[in-house]
Amino acid sequence: MNIVEVFWIFLGLGLTSFGGPIAHLGYFHDEFVAKRKWINEHAYADLVALCQFLPGPASSQVGIALGLSRAGYLGAIAAWIGFTLPSAIILVLFALGISTLSGSIHQGYLHGLKIAAVAVVAQAIWGMSAKLCPDKIRASIAIAAAIVVSLIPSAFAQVGIIILGGILGVLLLKKGEQLPHVPFISKSSKKVGVGLLLVFFSLLLTLPIIARQTHNSALKQFDSFFRAGSLVFGGGHVVLPLVKAEVVDTGRVTNEAFMAGYGAAQAIPGPLFTFSAYLGAISSGILGAALCLVAAFLPSYLLIVGVLPFWEDLRKHEKMKLAMKGINATVVGLLISAFYNPVWSSAIFNIRDFSLALGAFVLLVFWKAPSWLVVIICALLNGPILN
Repeated sequence: MNIVEVFWIFLGLGLTSFGGPIAHLGYFHDEFVAKRKWINEHAYADLVALCQFLPGPASSQVGIALGLSRAGYLGAIAAWIGFTLPSAIILVLFALGISTLSGSIHQGYLHGLKIAAVAVVAQAIWGMSAKLCPDKIRASIAIAAAIVVSLIPSAFAQVGIIILGGILGVLLLKKGEQLPHVPFISKSSKKVGVGLLLVFFSLLLTLPIIARQTHNSALKQFDSFFRAGSLVFGGGHVVLPLVKAEVVDTGRVTNEAFMAGYGAAQAIPGPLFTFSAYLGAISSGILGAALCLVAAFLPSYLLIVGVLPFWEDLRKHEKMKLAMKGINATVVGLLISAFYNPVWSSAIFNIRDFSLALGAFVLLVFWKAPSWLVVIICALLNGPILN
């Protein structure tokens, strides 16, 4: 597959993937597991588990890995650009005052988009649970993981429960039941992987020193967002305190502008990390937006492309295969927990919302309707024209 095709596929997802990182994983599952068959259920769950371990936005890392598997290193970049570009452009326009997104889109439409996300995540859980939790042990691991993460909603709890799921897989599951190994077909190599990981750690350690010594404002800005993307586990929402300390507390952005941009970021498709483009545009214009956007996402690219060659070897070992069974069941549990909060709790308020979500689920699962069409239908049915 060529790079342009990868870009267009991910651009479509970038335009329609509403609902936050968990919903994005649902959209990816629908597009690449169910429809395009780029990757099977087990390998997809393995990839999601790996991206949960790594710092940065998990959904963007999954997209980068999928782009890598189809079209090499440039394919990974094309996937990231396609998925990120729509929301980045909208937020930059918002920052420059050309668009007043949060006020111009009717709240009914926005609520319809959230309802569509409920159906998309439910579809992902439906498909993944059937194949990844086929017995009582794995089903129990999934439910236990969902309960623990719901009661202890932190990124560290998620990482801990994934590790525990792997341990339980080794201890409780039968060795005779092997998962089919589906490798990522790419030009990724261990030498390049080591090089990218060295670049990551070198930038993480040296950027703060160089920025302080040179007093260069652009370099300081790049360093701030690179560290935010490097040190945050748990997705876009967790990055907010770090970024706020760098831009609000230092006087680059007012608290009012910060919160207005964050509100707009909730209402658009694509990764929440594109909020970095908004903050860059507010403080330094279009060039600042590009600088901050690249800085925030660069750690994700370096880490996922650097780690994948070693991850592939690790997945082949007998005990790791058993561990991945338990980890995959845990991933289903994490999805179930996120399905309740924030996906369900922020979208389903009455019987009308429930009915629309149920209809969207039927369209996705049984009528095989494309997710972008379901998103449009939910938005229109909940908008002012039909209400």
